[in-house]
Amino acid sequence: MMKLVLAALMTVSLSAGAMASGAERGPNGGWKVDAGARHHVEVVLNGTTSVVVYVSDERSQPVPAAGFTANATIVVNGTTHRFQLTPAEGARMTGTAPAAIPAGSKGAIQLGIPGGSTVRATF
Repeated sequence: MMKLVLAALMTVSLSAGAMASGAERGPNGGWKVDAGARHHVEVVLNGTTSVVVYVSDERSQPVPAAGFTANATIVVNGTTHRFQLTPAEGARMTGTAPAAIPAGSKGAIQLGIPGGSTVRATF
């Protein structure tokens, strides 16, 4: 009986750890991923050249994007697209990719935090 309880506890703790570090759907329909220890980014891709990234803190509260810098690297059909994102209204950063970026594409956002540090979010 004790072995069964220990096995169940290990399974629960392992799955909880996996869920904490994985991507999840954000409130704007994109994938929300960790960007360092104190920020998250939600990357919204909709099949156009327009890319929107929402910045939030570790409690998932929106953070004004003013003062942040960002670069996107997204792979589409084996081609890597790199482009800059600029602050927009509220917690949004926007950019225009050189080609349409389908939803579900993989890539990374390099986020420059006001004050000088840089973090990376991979989706």
